Amino acid sequence: MNGGRVFVLHIALQGCLRATDVEYGLTADTGGHIRYLLDLVSASGRHPAIDRMEIVTRAFRRMAYAECYAEPIETIDGTTRIVRLPTASDAYLVKEDLWTEHDSLVEALIAHIATLDQVPDVMHAHYADAGLIAARVSARTGIPYVFTAHSLGRVKLAAFDRDCTETAGLDRRIAIEEEAIAAAAAIIASSRDEAEVQYADYANYDPGRIRVFAPGSDLKQFANCRTDARVDALIDRFLDDPSKPVILAIARPVTKKNLAALVHAYGRSPALRAAANLVILAGTRDDSATLEPEIRDNIAELLQLIDRYDLYGKVAYPKQHRPDDIAAVYAYARTRRGIFVNPALNEPFGLTLLEAAASGLPVVATDSGGPNDIVETCGNGILVDPRSSTAITDAILKILDDLALWSRYSAAGSVAIRAYDWDRHVQLYVGLLDEVVGTAALPVAEREPALLLVSDIDGTLIGCAQGVGDFAAWHAAQTDVAFAIATGRSFHSAMAVLGQHDAPRPAILITSVGSEIYYRTVRGAVYDRDTEWDGIIAAGWDREAVAALIGQHAGLTPQSPLEQRRFKLSYFADGDVAAAERVRALLAEHGHSCSIIHSHGRYLDVLPHAASKGTAVEHVRRRLGLEPRQVIVAGDSGNDIEMLRSSRHAIIVGNYSDGLGTRADLAHGYVAVGHHARGVIEGVAYFRSAAEQSEPLAAVRKRAS
Repeated sequence: MNGGRVFVLHIALQGCLRATDVEYGLTADTGGHIRYLLDLVSASGRHPAIDRMEIVTRAFRRMAYAECYAEPIETIDGTTRIVRLPTASDAYLVKEDLWTEHDSLVEALIAHIATLDQVPDVMHAHYADAGLIAARVSARTGIPYVFTAHSLGRVKLAAFDRDCTETAGLDRRIAIEEEAIAAAAAIIASSRDEAEVQYADYANYDPGRIRVFAPGSDLKQFANCRTDARVDALIDRFLDDPSKPVILAIARPVTKKNLAALVHAYGRSPALRAAANLVILAGTRDDSATLEPEIRDNIAELLQLIDRYDLYGKVAYPKQHRPDDIAAVYAYARTRRGIFVNPALNEPFGLTLLEAAASGLPVVATDSGGPNDIVETCGNGILVDPRSSTAITDAILKILDDLALWSRYSAAGSVAIRAYDWDRHVQLYVGLLDEVVGTAALPVAEREPALLLVSDIDGTLIGCAQGVGDFAAWHAAQTDVAFAIATGRSFHSAMAVLGQHDAPRPAILITSVGSEIYYRTVRGAVYDRDTEWDGIIAAGWDREAVAALIGQHAGLTPQSPLEQRRFKLSYFADGDVAAAERVRALLAEHGHSCSIIHSHGRYLDVLPHAASKGTAVEHVRRRLGLEPRQVIVAGDSGNDIEMLRSSRHAIIVGNYSDGLGTRADLAHGYVAVGHHARGVIEGVAYFRSAAEQSEPLAAVRKRAS
């Protein structure tokens, strides 16, 4: 390291990579991951902790492609450059064939590192093959690496029939990904779905090494996008009635983007065809015969479907557009009160969804991948099963037919501009790199705590930005307090929201309403799951039977698949005050003893009998060898009741809900005047004062009031 600053070596081997005027869509592998990488590098260059960067890729020559892809060095600026390594073959290779170059890539990269005047502090590998190269180079040089998959082979395999040609080579790719995952110091995921569902299918899955950092995006150009007469003409020439609303899709014409499903949905629905035109931007092309097979076949399928359903005059499918036309295309759709649709079988992130959101277009998007997080964050559209034409059709018509809903979704998209920011992403990214290279030492309090503070997140720790800032400063000054979280969120959701709000990194996370426990390791970037706790709460838990009973008899709507965990079933119970007792009685009647938690008047969680925030806190206390008097807990809502009730030192923050401040079973707790994090600080001071003065709790409460 150079004075505490980091030298990052990125590895990205797929597609046609250059610093400017990237030829997106030129090949099936020249897509969003290249934009992600270049934007990350650009934003990293603005951060004072980044000293130097290199992007290592593979040199190749192909007559139809630009000469720059064979140039060994391309300088981006004074501290950043692209290095193209020569390998055994100098031909362009699709990602399915890169494995043939693995050995020569490893040797070329090691040789390149040996020529540098400074050894990189960390490697960052992008996509499967780069991850394998990083793993093998790391084993020989000791340089740690972080891994960003961008997309995963098992997800693609699940999307297709096992025997179809699209799955060719996927078994090899999955094996490559397993090797990349196994040795990574940390893994960066773009969404909860990627972190919690997609990676979970891998043998080397380790949730404590995965961090969810939503990519940033420069969305200002889309927020202010305006129509352009030339772009309007590009689209209008296809349409009989260009004034109609627009169903817009923008994607590379590869199979996983599932554009054919959108054409099927449109072609089969008279209501959709009457309500709107369909506009598809599927890359650029001159002569389809010269395209790569996958792209060529998908373009051919789209044209065949347009012909089959006789959609001429209703569908626009321009062959060419410039990168700077995209904002005007969004504006074209917005001015006609249109909708943006992403029907991908899986979307690792969803950059076009952010662009559409910032442009003021409501969205209909696949429920697989990053769109879950985007739509939850922005509240600007509807998630659908991309394999269901009916679901796609119904969602589009629901928005088109409801002017008030369209306006609400249109306005809500502006949240994306604030939520998805590259500088913010890099702030989190640099913190992770510090932990990976060992510059971030664990506080002494995490190893030898005199006090354990356990706080809920939503409504307790966060809810006031200034309060979180005050808490972070307070926590940094504590030399004897280990900070823990107990939340209804999953591990990755909790880590992501804490990062987004600049909250301190916890030493311990009790997640999914007490059904999972994670401990921060001495390596800093990694958390280990408490498998002993898993074994304790698994006793007597029959998840499938409990889910079946509730589904058949309780009349509750399940929350999204992301909220369902091995030891947690989650439902909506809006306004249903009797839901908890009804479910408890139903399960007891069939011999199931479960923990039922109703919170915020809306959510209902069903857990194993032994699982709760309170029992999890007690387990952690015993594991750390602390006395009950050394534990303070803080909460604000119904899912904190059991934890607050079972702890002798309980803080109820001033903004509490679900009647916590007046419950007789919580009379021993301290009801803070301050809201959110400030209430937590106030409560800790209160209990410390009581301990120092050794006064009865009631006396201190009276004096404090």
